Amino acid sequence: MSGSPPPTDGFVRRVGLFQATAINMSQMCGIGPFVTIPLMVTAFGGPQAVVGFAAGAVLALCDGLVWAELGAAMPGSGGSYVYLRQAFQHRTGRLAPFLFVWTAMLFIPLIMSTGVVGLVQYLGYLAPGLGRTGGDLTGLGVIALVVALLWRGIDHIARITAVLWTVMIASVLLVIAAAATDFDAHLAFAYPAHAFDLTSGRFWPGFAAGLTIGIYDYLGYNTTAYMGAEIKDPGRTLPRSVLFSILGIMAVYLLLQIGTLGVVDWHRMTDPHDIASTSVASAVLEATWGEGAARTVTVLILITAFASVFTGLLGGSRVPYDAARDRVFFRPYEKLHPRHRFPVLGLATMGVITAVGFLIGRHTDLTTLIQLLTTVMVVVQALAQIVALTALRRRRPELPRPYRMWLYPLPSLVAFAGWCVIYGYADRNSPGRHPVEWSLAWLALGGGAFLVWARLERVWPFGERETGEGYDAAAAG
Repeated sequence: MSGSPPPTDGFVRRVGLFQATAINMSQMCGIGPFVTIPLMVTAFGGPQAVVGFAAGAVLALCDGLVWAELGAAMPGSGGSYVYLRQAFQHRTGRLAPFLFVWTAMLFIPLIMSTGVVGLVQYLGYLAPGLGRTGGDLTGLGVIALVVALLWRGIDHIARITAVLWTVMIASVLLVIAAAATDFDAHLAFAYPAHAFDLTSGRFWPGFAAGLTIGIYDYLGYNTTAYMGAEIKDPGRTLPRSVLFSILGIMAVYLLLQIGTLGVVDWHRMTDPHDIASTSVASAVLEATWGEGAARTVTVLILITAFASVFTGLLGGSRVPYDAARDRVFFRPYEKLHPRHRFPVLGLATMGVITAVGFLIGRHTDLTTLIQLLTTVMVVVQALAQIVALTALRRRRPELPRPYRMWLYPLPSLVAFAGWCVIYGYADRNSPGRHPVEWSLAWLALGGGAFLVWARLERVWPFGERETGEGYDAAAAG
């Protein structure tokens, strides 16, 4: 048994291991490292920023093992929605999966909006006179194009994704190669005094900020878990796509970070008026291979940014579908396109929220947007899902698990601690923005929406508590 059987009236299992890994890696890499290297340097105050990427890799790997076990055992569309419902339905009915979908409808599009913000930043290197209004209109046009391309069948999308993945790999490797041709080790490792002083009041807030940026750069390793109902042989493909994508991107990010610091003086990255603070990869190419090469690679980076938004909305739009079909979210979200079999309202809604998040990021700053989206997702998804893994192991030991977490429960404990650090330092690293308060307010609003919805649907706490177990059919298969 390697997962649930192919659905007869919904999605079709057509995505193999290579395509699944490409989807994850395209979403993970995208524009992220090209815009966050300066943010990471600013957070740490020097080239020791590489610690942030390493810490993010450890957190992503530990959390990825949680996704790997849950995704292989319950390969349905919606990812966390499925896992939380199975784990907590006996105690809180449909509350946990409802709150997850509620928050996912916000944080997934916010992640995509950061990609569009980064795309417009790099476009500014090619068109310095673009201006704020022109940049806003360009970003909104990109979002509209992504939604239009996703308005088709998954088999066509898989082929498009493979092409975009190839461009993404090419752009990253070109930047790494350019940095290697003119690498200065003294520049890359010129740490300021007391850079690693753990007793100073600066290190740990900087580490928490760097960990937040680092895990943001790795987000996307779970994209195929949202598409579990469309993955071939999910019991094998899902865990491998998660682990392969994390390990591959981990190596790429470390080479990219160290190589960039060996070409561009880190002080330039902290200067908002320097091109290295907004388009650091273009600055690397310009300093090594000249302006022509910089412009060429910038175009590839723009395509890479587009690919990350494309794959993110592809996976994210599937989240509310399964919930609505199982009567755990608003019913109109269960509708699939009659011909291409994709969730119509889910894709449209996330496209609109992505556009709103893009405008917010453009008129505030990218760091604020990253802090907001990470705090929103921590409680309802990251921490709750780790608890769900343990709960399911204890309550449903008979559940077929094609993959079981290595060294359990150590990775889940490390992941839990990492997410707590991100959440605990969020307000301190975003003074005046109050991301923790906003996340709690959104959660409270979701709780109120659940009570209204539960009353209308006559489910717990206004009806009987859930007792059914899912994925028995998969086990029989």
